[in-house]
Amino acid sequence: MTTKPLTGKIALVAGATRGAGRQIAVQLGAAGATVYATGRSSRAGRSELDRPETIEETADLVTAAGGNGIAVRVDHLVPEQVRDLVARIDAEQGRLDVLVNDVWGADPLITWDTPVWEQPLDAGFRTLRLAIDTHITTSHFALPLLIRRPGGLVVEVGDGTTAYNADNYRDSLFYDLAKVAVNRLAFAQAHELKPHGATAVALTPGWLRSEMMLAHYGVTEENWRDALAKEPHFAISETPALVGRAVAALAADADRARWNGRSVSSGELAREYGFTDVDGSQPDAWRYLVEVQDAGKPADVTGYR
Repeated sequence: MTTKPLTGKIALVAGATRGAGRQIAVQLGAAGATVYATGRSSRAGRSELDRPETIEETADLVTAAGGNGIAVRVDHLVPEQVRDLVARIDAEQGRLDVLVNDVWGADPLITWDTPVWEQPLDAGFRTLRLAIDTHITTSHFALPLLIRRPGGLVVEVGDGTTAYNADNYRDSLFYDLAKVAVNRLAFAQAHELKPHGATAVALTPGWLRSEMMLAHYGVTEENWRDALAKEPHFAISETPALVGRAVAALAADADRARWNGRSVSSGELAREYGFTDVDGSQPDAWRYLVEVQDAGKPADVTGYR
């Protein structure tokens, strides 16, 4: 019989429509959790990204994986909607054990390799609102429920570890600021949550084979290696399941407080907890980026996955 260490646990994955958020929800479900999957893209209507994935699909995948998926359409920039979401979780479950802040949705707004004085301010400030304000708003309303019981976990999902982002400009002032800020949100919340017996962690996937990234290279998950002809370093990429398994491992770890305030990657936690990507590998993308790609060496993932 398969052990489900998160049976009876309640999770909220904010930003669960696609990519990392979807698989975080699914992997929490596979571990037995009840997962509230939120986002703006629903069968009732799409967000401005106009992509086909929906929160209802995510909830169905959570249930199929062995958990209980509950889809709730929420715009996390609207405080009243977030307040009502948390009130619903409280009324239906009376507890919240895991909060994952994964809201993003700003990819089309980013102007890459362009100095700030040539960037459109509206798009830049919208990027920051989507990346930062959504996370703060969700924590504001959800944390009083999470700290009702000791042992809660908050995961701030970003792009790049604190160490990597400290030394590397991310090719857009607004993107750079957004991703540094997400890591800092986990650090700050860790200090506020520690007296309540809760843990906050900043977590980054590696080079993610999300739906949008696969579409960018014109490939699918089945033939993703065809993209290596265009970008050889894409060989270090990982499926969203890896970061999902990272969150599930953190949530199931009774000693998770040792990670409080830290910035970690899916590859680092894969080695720590022993889980793998769906192909059985453990890609360590952030080490690879520093030691191979950024160092100007030819693509070679030997020893990195």
